Order: sequence, then C-alpha cells, then structure tokens
Amino acid sequence: MTFSSVVGRFRILALAEAISWAGLLLGMFFKYVVVQNEIGVKVFGPIHGFVFVAFILVTLMTKEPLKWNARTLVLGLLSSIPPFGTVIFERWASRTGRLSEPAAEQL
Repeated sequence: MTFSSVVGRFRILALAEAISWAGLLLGMFFKYVVVQNEIGVKVFGPIHGFVFVAFILVTLMTKEPLKWNARTLVLGLLSSIPPFGTVIFERWASRTGRLSEPAAEQL
C-alpha cells in the first residue's frame, strides 16, 4: 500500500480515520467513565478532526480516477460518520471492484 496511488491514499486514510475514531472513543471512555480526565479527548479530538477532513477530501478526489458513480461517492462520504465505517466501506469497495486501479490507457 503506497500513498502515491489513488487507491493507496484512499486505503491509508480509511484506516487512519478508523484508528483515530478508536483513539477518540477511548479518550471519551476515560473522560466520562473511568477517571474524568479529558487529556485523551484533547489529544485525539484534533487528530480525528484532521484525519476526518483528509478522508473526505481524498474520497472526493477518488471519484473521478476510479469512475465512481454518485451512489458510491455518497456511501464513501457517509462511511466517515459511524465509527469504523471507513474500513467497512473500503472492504466493500475492494470486494466489489470499486477500488481497482484503472488500466493504463494505451497510446
């Protein structure tokens, strides 16, 4: 998996978004349930926010090169809302061929 390809960027950011969700949820658990300490939320909140925006942008930039229709794009964008939804969408898109690199055009 490499950041230099459209598919690589999408997969990396889908995973990063899910990991940042996990960190934020863990921070919220410690803040509200265990020790009432908000350091986890202060750390993971901005990280998750940054990765969330990056995922939205990379999803929008993935539509054209991979020839996604509007439904696939909307599902990709919506997958960023529930925790770990980006990983579920990435696996579905991969399984259904929506994350296949386009064939190089022959001259």
